[in-house]
Amino acid sequence: MTETFSGRHIEIAWPDLGITVTAELDGRNAELADALWEALPYQSLQGHALVAGQHLYHAAPIPSLLHLSASTRIADRREAPDGTVFCSALQHLGIKYGTLTEPMPASPVGQIRQGDIPALREAGQAVWDSVYSTKKPILAEVRKAGTEGGHRIPHLTAADPDANRLIHDVYTATDRAWLSEPQELADLHAGVIPSGAGSFETVLPTLLFVNGETRPLGYATYGGLVRAAVQGMPMDSLRHMTRLLVGLPAEFLGYCGLEQLWSFTQRFLSCLDQLDRDDFLSVVSQLALYVNCLGGWNLHLYPWDSGDHLRQLCANETVRQS
Repeated sequence: MTETFSGRHIEIAWPDLGITVTAELDGRNAELADALWEALPYQSLQGHALVAGQHLYHAAPIPSLLHLSASTRIADRREAPDGTVFCSALQHLGIKYGTLTEPMPASPVGQIRQGDIPALREAGQAVWDSVYSTKKPILAEVRKAGTEGGHRIPHLTAADPDANRLIHDVYTATDRAWLSEPQELADLHAGVIPSGAGSFETVLPTLLFVNGETRPLGYATYGGLVRAAVQGMPMDSLRHMTRLLVGLPAEFLGYCGLEQLWSFTQRFLSCLDQLDRDDFLSVVSQLALYVNCLGGWNLHLYPWDSGDHLRQLCANETVRQS
């Protein structure tokens, strides 16, 4: 641990909203908190939960979040106090700001100070409006309290020349897209699809399928490969699982418009047999960050309000209609 937790405070700011809140890293999940502290400052596109309720999250440029274990778990994050700050193996920094509906375990690292909860809720509502309807991006800045902000994402390296060139190109693409919408996704959401993907010239089904493939590719496939490499899965098994898991979704996403992702994937597969464990871990970690960046932007750009006429029925209404 780089310093004691006493007095370790972070500020989470949304400059476009003029809102800043302060959180104390309170000693829970010290490894996760250390990884967060050492990565500061950074900026990220601010996202909002779409099915879980009043929860903010964004992709954090911290590769180790994918594999660090949590020593303290909240069995059901719905029961956590408002203002709880979490680090997630999905490479997210999350903040509960109100009622949640999804029962799932979570790894807390800190707590927003009580006096900032009203401002946090104000930010939460503004971010929901941004993600759901206005589509005006809101950036979050996370920094050590009382220090200047800034931004950087990690640039990993590999001993193998082909892998190292791939990592550099993935880093460059990620750095370009981290705070500005990726051009391929912007084109796709504007209906510019060179392959013609989308039956009868439709766009929405393609957007839906792109979202459905990108999120698990980052969260489950690349995150899982990182964890498997760190946990000692034999290299032959890692290579086999990589070939089983990454090619098909990336090829489909390339057809839908994410051609750069498909190109990176082909390069990864072509040098896979020559990678040792360290190089493999560097490549999959850099690719995980890139895919999770694409996933965050796709969630932001998706036209969620196209289904605004669909609203949940309460239980007694469902019974009456049956």
